[in-house]
Amino acid sequence: MKHIDLNPADYKILVVDDIATNVMLLKAVLGRAKYRIVTATGGHEALEQVEREKPDLVLLDIMMPDMDGYEVMRRLRADPRWEDLPVIFLTALNNTEDIVKGFKLGANDYVSKPFNHEELITRVAHHIFIAASKRTILEQSEQLQRTMRNRDRMYSVIAHDLRSPIGTLKMVFNMLTLNITEQMAGAENIEMLKMGNDITENTFMLLDNLLKWTKSQTGRMNTVFQEVDLAEVVLFAGKIADLVASAKGITVEYELPASAKVRCDVDMIKTIVRNLLSNAIKFSHEGGRVIVSMSETATHVLVSVRDFGKGIRQEDQSKVLDPDVHFTDYGTRNEEGSGLGLQLCSDLTRRNGGELTFVSKEGEGSTFTFSVAKSQAADQPSDRPVS
Repeated sequence: MKHIDLNPADYKILVVDDIATNVMLLKAVLGRAKYRIVTATGGHEALEQVEREKPDLVLLDIMMPDMDGYEVMRRLRADPRWEDLPVIFLTALNNTEDIVKGFKLGANDYVSKPFNHEELITRVAHHIFIAASKRTILEQSEQLQRTMRNRDRMYSVIAHDLRSPIGTLKMVFNMLTLNITEQMAGAENIEMLKMGNDITENTFMLLDNLLKWTKSQTGRMNTVFQEVDLAEVVLFAGKIADLVASAKGITVEYELPASAKVRCDVDMIKTIVRNLLSNAIKFSHEGGRVIVSMSETATHVLVSVRDFGKGIRQEDQSKVLDPDVHFTDYGTRNEEGSGLGLQLCSDLTRRNGGELTFVSKEGEGSTFTFSVAKSQAADQPSDRPVS
């Protein structure tokens, strides 16, 4: 919270007492401290002054003939507008029960009559500071909410105005890469075409990861469970990486069972598989291979993506899945990464009742494994088809 530099002249205090000499004395003491003062000589007038003047603090006498301070307190706290208004009781009562009654009604503090001037100023300054702090927190909260709304609008623009055209561009490059041969365009143009295809694939995945990560971190991502064949989902998601793999001459092999029934969020699983395959391809050497396999425990189905590439240095392995560390590395063809993909995979895996783990050895490759619970409770089951 930013530093609060209080200027007493910015704060208004309502003094309520039915004895004129007490009011004059309080005005003199508080006036010397530079506070602005308004007064009332009874309970009804005090409530009217609160409505009219909207003070920052009330010094309220308890014993008054028309309406005592307790009743004034009750009415103030019954009104949502004044439920946080600081109130300090002025009391000549020495009975502990009367003081406790004031606190139970919502008083913030009390000062006994006859009061010590320094004590009065100190208590007033303390509660003014608390009120100012609350006001500052409220202002900062409102500013934060505005910032978050602006951020959400920005992400909406990204989602609708960037994701769609980049997705279209990705499909165009995919088709050109599949249909144009070196004999048709020449080796140099084919290399440029592959480079363009890699860039659009990576950009689309980064954008997709960014949007999903933002939804996850802002609580706007829903996990929709359904009964599916995990082997089918993994195979379908993996095929999207085939073009990127072929550009580096990498073979993706699948060692999957005929069927593996789980209850999961299909879109999340596909995102996990795409990211793990993308990383495996990025860190594999030209002409290498990647193996996607599945196994089972009593409670989970495990999906592993193994590459035989550069691996991860021992000193970096603790950073890879640490949410507090932004870790990224270059691929075997100097492909850049955002460091976001694995963090997203870890989060999505937890949402599906599993865990993301890995083993790696520098120079020999890495194996990333995520698990999916065989039995998953869903709040809102969905019949959305696998696609």
